[in-house]
Amino acid sequence: MIITEILAQNASKWPNDTALVEINPQELEKSHTTWQEYSLIETSLIDSFRSEITWAEFDQKANRFANFLLTRNIKKGDKIGILLMNSIEWLPIYFGILKTGALAVPLNFRYTAEEIRYCVDLADVDVLVFGPEFTGRVEQVINRMPKVKFSLYVGDDCPSFSASYKSLVSYCSTREPSIKISEDDDAAIYFSSGTTGFPKAIVLQHHCLMHSCKVEQNHHGQTKDDVFLCIPPLYHTGAKMHWFGSFLVGGKAVLLKGIKPEWILRAISEEKCSIVWLLVPWAQDILDTIDRGDVKLEDYKLEQLRLMHIGAQPVPPSLVKRWKAIFPHHQYDTNYGLSESTGPGCVHLGVENIDYVGAIGVPGYGWEAKIVNPDRTEVAPGGVGELAVKGPGVLRCYYKNEEATKEILDDEGWLYTGDMAEIRDGFIYLVDRKKDVIISGGENLYPVQIEDFLRANSAIKDVAVIGLPDARLGEIAAAIIEVKEGMSLTEEEVNDFCMELPRYKRPRKIIFASVPRNPTGKIEKPRLREIYGGGSLVAQQVELRK
Repeated sequence: MIITEILAQNASKWPNDTALVEINPQELEKSHTTWQEYSLIETSLIDSFRSEITWAEFDQKANRFANFLLTRNIKKGDKIGILLMNSIEWLPIYFGILKTGALAVPLNFRYTAEEIRYCVDLADVDVLVFGPEFTGRVEQVINRMPKVKFSLYVGDDCPSFSASYKSLVSYCSTREPSIKISEDDDAAIYFSSGTTGFPKAIVLQHHCLMHSCKVEQNHHGQTKDDVFLCIPPLYHTGAKMHWFGSFLVGGKAVLLKGIKPEWILRAISEEKCSIVWLLVPWAQDILDTIDRGDVKLEDYKLEQLRLMHIGAQPVPPSLVKRWKAIFPHHQYDTNYGLSESTGPGCVHLGVENIDYVGAIGVPGYGWEAKIVNPDRTEVAPGGVGELAVKGPGVLRCYYKNEEATKEILDDEGWLYTGDMAEIRDGFIYLVDRKKDVIISGGENLYPVQIEDFLRANSAIKDVAVIGLPDARLGEIAAAIIEVKEGMSLTEEEVNDFCMELPRYKRPRKIIFASVPRNPTGKIEKPRLREIYGGGSLVAQQVELRK
């Protein structure tokens, strides 16, 4: 079975049940209307704030787009770029592409015009689908993307250089396309984070997407009655592949366009959400807002929320402890993965292992894992090495980059993640990214360990530890600390707090500043090294350590 067949099955079994809901709280704020009042106001505002589609409508929209593409001679193996903010059209467009046998190519909404051009060219994109937020960027480069046959604009006021998605697709057939697709066919191209240069194009096959559905549903037991709150960007494997667990059983999903704590809590309350996947900063903001008294939990209906899980980055145990103190009845899980493994789930903690918070967990459903030395032999028990995973979700290759593929994928199907880890009591603990390890005076420092320690300080909202060049030690650990709103912290207080750390692990430099994170929650450490360390010298040191 391939993933598009699940959509057809859901449409057949539950045609009139709600599949997707889109909520845009910013529209309410513009009209100075409260969430509770929206149903009493004019229809146009209701539609702009909240819209929904059934499973039948979802499938019909996907079929319409697929049939449109087929009339434009799009064929199996072609590539269709998606440059959209989260919206109710995003997933039908994605599935419409898959139904043609073409590859869906989601693009990061933060890409600059030149990054868009680079990725579109790298992936050999034939058609670019984009929204109004990207008109200016696309217009800058559309004439320098010769491989793109045409572009489609999703929204009102279509620009002159593009064609209107709505006017062209709305009247196409809703009949299921008769394209033969196998599990081994390529399904999508996702892009790596690009933290060490331009992104690489990750080719995933249909069986990768299907296995991701099974992994998520196996780990979290979604049922038809569960409602999944989706907040992270759909272009990334994290949010979408977590939704796949609900998709597999026909559960409703709510797409929330915004990350304010009160919006998240109100969406959970009004839409009766039972599962939410958060990034560390969002969970932190919710807890801080509650602590400050800015929101009162009694104003929300949260009894039905059964699972909060976090992924995409190391999760501070102190955060989970705080969450469980406020929400003692919530199940909690940590999910580990990367786009090269079709997103989350190749390793996961498991809701039954709450006593091991701090670990990323054990191999996920259908997955294997091991810790290896630089020569790829397994480390001795208790040793630190690179985490490698193997399973049905491993990428086929980096598109048009055989050399990079060989660096991370061996002949036996093991994917080498670039993450340093160790095994304790049968659980895998993430130590750090290989490229982020700091070598100071001959000692290996793992920034994640220092960051976890510092986050236990009640005045610290976020922290990033990076290596900065030092003439005597090679590198020193520097802590960039973001202080909680309304609180204060001095360098002396931080140094006193760190006295419990071994001397060699204590940060040698303290910087009070905001901690930048990308849309998937990962700290942008290359950017921090560039700002505070000059970038080039650090890069030279990293290169010498390879």
